[in-house]
Amino acid sequence: MSSSEPSPSRRRWPLLAAALGVVIAAIVFARRRFATEINDHVDALYAAADSEQPAPPRFTPDDIESLPAPVRRYFERVLEPGQPHVRTARLRQQGTFRLGGADADWRPLEATQHVTVRPPGFVWDARIDIAPLVPARVVDLYRAGDGILKARLFGAIPVASAGPAPEMNEGELLRYLVEAVWVPTALLPEAGVTWEAIDDDSARATLEDGDVTASVVFHFDADDEIERVTAERYRQEDDDYASWTGHFRAYERRDGMRVPTEAEVAWTLPDGDLPYWRATIEAIDYST
Repeated sequence: MSSSEPSPSRRRWPLLAAALGVVIAAIVFARRRFATEINDHVDALYAAADSEQPAPPRFTPDDIESLPAPVRRYFERVLEPGQPHVRTARLRQQGTFRLGGADADWRPLEATQHVTVRPPGFVWDARIDIAPLVPARVVDLYRAGDGILKARLFGAIPVASAGPAPEMNEGELLRYLVEAVWVPTALLPEAGVTWEAIDDDSARATLEDGDVTASVVFHFDADDEIERVTAERYRQEDDDYASWTGHFRAYERRDGMRVPTEAEVAWTLPDGDLPYWRATIEAIDYST
């Protein structure tokens, strides 16, 4: 080999640099494409709400006269007469998420959730740091009868995808119904929710959206606030239904309504409860 010729290792560096550049460009492109997809879901969600009927009515005691006693007491606790019905809401969440079993670590989570009441729907746009310097962007949503979950490492590399499918659609509408505790007027009969008495401390709520139906049991505490929800929900890990529980606490008044600012959800499994999401609601913006 002539002394003027570069060594094989030196000749490889430009090739490696070119390959690395292609990989980085592909990741950037995929990340932008996923972000655009999420933004399109949010835009479509709000557009559907804007196309619905004009400004909804205000809450009056007559709206709840025929409801089961614990449900009626709940609305009297969290709503004031004259409260406008919420059309849309945006929540900012800060918390932790656990991927895996009971021994798995809790990972930092931050999310923005967009909610519409007519038609019922939400888009949950989250970042979960599944390892140091390894973020995942997750979108979980229910819109136009479809439930969808997608997760991308660095917002680009697919690691999870589910739905739409009948079980997924039902599970995501169920999530909407549970999380209507942050939008109390969305639980009124005016918003399409029907209530069935169970006992003096609990009642079953059911919501139908086209071909999709979700039912949840709401449990009320001594302050007439929703303390807990229970339901049977489809669990992908088992390809079967399992008991699912949500807990709510630290109620505060926001825009005239009392809503919880802390929450936790868990699977209730034969081996015990498996909590996997805990968060504080940092801010809520309502549109009426």
